[in-house]
Amino acid sequence: MTTKDHPFLALVAQRVVIFDGATGTNLQELDLTLDDFWDNEGCNEILVRSRPDVVRELHSSFLEVGCDVVETNTFGASAVVLAEYGVDDQDQALNEQAARLAKEVAEDFSTLDHPRFVAGSMGPGTKLPSLGHISFKELHAAYRRQAAGLIDGGVDLLIVETCQDLLQTKAALIAIFDEFEAHKLRLPVIAQVTMETTGAMLLGSDMLTALTTLSPLPVDILGLNCATGPKAMGAHLRTLAAGWAPPISVLPNAGMPETRDGRLVYDLTPNELAFDLHHFVVDLGIGIVGGCCGTTPEHLKAVVDKVGGLVPKSRTTSLEPAAASLYGVAAYDVVPKPLVIGERTHSDLPEIAVQRPITTWR
Repeated sequence: MTTKDHPFLALVAQRVVIFDGATGTNLQELDLTLDDFWDNEGCNEILVRSRPDVVRELHSSFLEVGCDVVETNTFGASAVVLAEYGVDDQDQALNEQAARLAKEVAEDFSTLDHPRFVAGSMGPGTKLPSLGHISFKELHAAYRRQAAGLIDGGVDLLIVETCQDLLQTKAALIAIFDEFEAHKLRLPVIAQVTMETTGAMLLGSDMLTALTTLSPLPVDILGLNCATGPKAMGAHLRTLAAGWAPPISVLPNAGMPETRDGRLVYDLTPNELAFDLHHFVVDLGIGIVGGCCGTTPEHLKAVVDKVGGLVPKSRTTSLEPAAASLYGVAAYDVVPKPLVIGERTHSDLPEIAVQRPITTWR
């Protein structure tokens, strides 16, 4: 199974590809009622059943301004999150329904000259294995069910996004590849980590650590999304651009959120977002751009107008072989190198001798 000839990756190889903007923050702006959520207030994922018209209109609003890809309304549609609303038994069905809805809209906008794609969104959930909230096995099982629903619903690719814990990220990715084996297919996969204002992921992993940890997995695209505005992502993207040869994605927030009168406000204007993403494409070679929290169709229209049709700058990459922990990397090629000394030790029996290795450092 290979993604070599997948039309989405073929498009990425030709020009910059533009994802849609935020799902959650745009739905929150609609002032939906408790009835709209079937008494599951805050469970945006239930809207694909209770208010499919709202979700359909949101997808359409981004495709109308020229976006190439829309994400399914499934960011929190794993059983781990849905259990908080008592609807975890609906996880696979909700993912499938969300995927079918998004595909219907995308197909309405697709033409031979401008195909549109649907990415199955898989968020970090609310329990992180590195903090002992949940076991790897439980999280992996939940992600497999989510991936199965998205695949059955017909998504074109899968995106594991807003990753905060590398162990959580690996659980999601391994679950996806296991589900590919079960379905006897292979779709493109994107993994996007979230770097906080501290310069690292929530649990302390920096960009090089994330890259070293995830690069052995058969991921097609690595990138960043959420947390900050684009300006705080530059250093992380330069690390990726230097060490990751396949395409890179970046979907920033519309700046850092501020609370005003009890509401979250994002100050980055559409033109400011477009300017920063243009810099990432032409100077750093980023091939996939879009928006996360706070980004509206107006933001993405500005992005389409600014970078649509551009070819990302070519990159030369090199990643030093290394081992990674949750917090850092250690190169295999170290200076000074370890020196192994064999010391012969004799037992009480003269004819028996054993070799005991002692490791020291030059």
